[in-house]
Amino acid sequence: MFDSIIHFFECIDPILAALLATTFTWALTAFGASFVFFFKNMNRVVLDGMLGFTGGVMVAASFWSLLAPAIEMTEGEGFVKVIPAAIGFLLGAIFIFGLDKVLPHLHINFKETEGIKSPWQRTTLLVLAITLHNIPEGLAVGVLFGGVAAGIPEASIAGAVTLAIGIGIQNFPEGIAVSMPLRRMGMSRWKSFMYGQSSALVEPIAGVLGAVAVTFFTPLLPYALAFAAGAMIFVVVEEVVPETQQDKNTDIATLGFIGGFIVMMMLDVALG
Repeated sequence: MFDSIIHFFECIDPILAALLATTFTWALTAFGASFVFFFKNMNRVVLDGMLGFTGGVMVAASFWSLLAPAIEMTEGEGFVKVIPAAIGFLLGAIFIFGLDKVLPHLHINFKETEGIKSPWQRTTLLVLAITLHNIPEGLAVGVLFGGVAAGIPEASIAGAVTLAIGIGIQNFPEGIAVSMPLRRMGMSRWKSFMYGQSSALVEPIAGVLGAVAVTFFTPLLPYALAFAAGAMIFVVVEEVVPETQQDKNTDIATLGFIGGFIVMMMLDVALG
């Protein structure tokens, strides 16, 4: 099955492949959001466990799929070899830090707002919060496909597809995490679903932009891979992990994190 998927992506343009792969990751977000049609509430223990799982996948993907290839494809030895990855990683974190301070958004617990003050409704602010999560995820997949288009040996279709699968898996609970709170607030099932799935619409956009940028500026690839990793790690540390610590389910969230890390590591090593 996996070999058939790889063969399909090898037969199409890498930029189109990036669009299709990130559309898949959006679709799993929409699938998670669709649970609002069947349930009005999600047990907080389950939600914290799934969010912990999300964080684990993102951290594992940041190293196995992004940072390690970025370092491997850089020429030189010692500090020279790791400098592009270090610079890219820092810039990625600074990029999301800047968006976090400027873009108004609301945390899932509906208690903490960040960014500039805005008259926007809380639903819009919540969607923007999850959208922040999804920018680096779409970018990461697109950058890998762009590396394939540029003919970089360390960038492979299998690795890009594996990363898309991992990100898609962790997008599923993100869709639930947006739509369920909106439903509890009294919003209709349909509107809750639409808001939930719309938070991931940025992924195909970021994916295509990442692929195109690397295709035209091949030397950027190690920086771009590390940039996506830095952005993802910032999201995990600043948003995802603290969110799982709001209630008394810290152990469940931590075990979910470990589980997510293991799943992504196994996917990347076995398939990528």
